[in-house]
This record gives sequence, structure tokens and C-alpha cells, in this order.
Amino acid sequence: MKEQAHILVVDDDHEIRDLLDKYLTKSGYQVSVAEDGEAMHAHLQVHGYPTLILLDVMLPGDDGFALCQQVRKNSNVPIIMLTAVSDETDQIIGLEIGADDYIAKPFNPRQLIARIKAVLRRSHFEEEAHGDKLPKAINFGVWHLDTLAHGLINQETNEQFELSGSDFALLMLFLSRPNEILDRDTISCATRGREALPFERGIDVQLSRLRSRLGDNGKQHQYIKTMRGNGYIFTAPVTYEH
Repeated sequence: MKEQAHILVVDDDHEIRDLLDKYLTKSGYQVSVAEDGEAMHAHLQVHGYPTLILLDVMLPGDDGFALCQQVRKNSNVPIIMLTAVSDETDQIIGLEIGADDYIAKPFNPRQLIARIKAVLRRSHFEEEAHGDKLPKAINFGVWHLDTLAHGLINQETNEQFELSGSDFALLMLFLSRPNEILDRDTISCATRGREALPFERGIDVQLSRLRSRLGDNGKQHQYIKTMRGNGYIFTAPVTYEH
């Protein structure tokens, strides 16, 4: 039997917490709630990290951005930010500091469930994209990727760090399809479970963050090259360890 996913909802609005608790429970998830950062940290200290965190941006005390950064210092647990419907800045900042996705309020509960499932599919909890065919490690350029731990190691400097769920999903997409032009819809479907929205900047932020991780920020990109008007292509040689 598949383990039940545990979702922690952090929102200071009692009605929203109650609504999400009931709807997510009905959808088959184990749900915990917290009204602010203090309550969130208290929950994490007692129960550990859940499968996924739904984190509101506007909170009393430490806001959602600060809490996201605090969580990211210790865990790569998937985080979906709940943002203001018209504030693109909130969405971009959330992605830049390590959130896996965002959804604007007010939202359709079915849309939220779809976003949750998409994020969980690319995490350890529901890793379905590669199944048993997922290589144990992948090498490209100076980098060695441990696909089980999501750990990335620079083989020249020994620098290492863990990738967030969304960064890992994006890198795995490129590594599984090297020398192939991937358009924005393909990237969005693979990392967010949906096509890219018109004028959406989230993909640009995510690509920029991954390039920064790889030290690929120069004018001549070594790994991920931009094909203007078409998409992006991963050009470095890739080898797999099974």
C-alpha cells in the first residue's frame, strides 16, 4: 500500500486553513495546519518534515519568504507558495528562494490538487518519471549528480549541495534529453505539470537558478544554451551510471 502523503498548511486565515484541511483530507492526504511561522517550526520540531508544505506569503511575524528560506537551510521538502493573485513579484521571489511552485489566491481546489500531484510526482514520494530505469548517477562536464540523494558534486572543487525538487526535475529533464531543443511548454509540463502561462516568468527564474548552480552564467553557456524563439538545449556530453 502506498504511504499517505502528509501536507502541512501554513496560513493565518482560519477559514482557508479549515477549507484546505477538509478538502485535502477528502482527497486522501494527511493534513496538519499552522497559523504562522512559530507554529510551523513547533510542528516541525515535534513531527519532522512533512511530504509537502503549502506556505502562504502574507503571514504575521516571519512572512512566507523568510520561512521558505529557513526551511531550505535544512530540507528540500517540496514547497508550494500561496500568493496574491496579481502579484507576479511574489511568485518570482518565491521561486528564486527555493519554492517548487506557486498558486495564486483565490484558487480552484481542483487546480491546487493538480499542482500538489505534479510536485509530488517529481519528488522521492512519487518518483514515476523514470521508475527502475533511473540511473544511480549522471556525469556531465565537471559535475556528478547523485539521483537518489539529489546531490550535485563538482568533481574539480569537491563543492557539493542538494537540489530542490524543482531544480532536480529541470536538470533531469535536460539530462534525459541532451542535444534536444525543449520549448517552454515542455519544460513547464515536466516541472509543474501544466503548460506555460502567457508571459510567465517562472521558467526564466528556474533556468537562471539552475544555471547559477552549475556556474553556467556567462555569455557563452557551457551546459544549457538558449535557442531564441525555440527553447533551450543541453549541449554537454552526458554519461549514466546504473
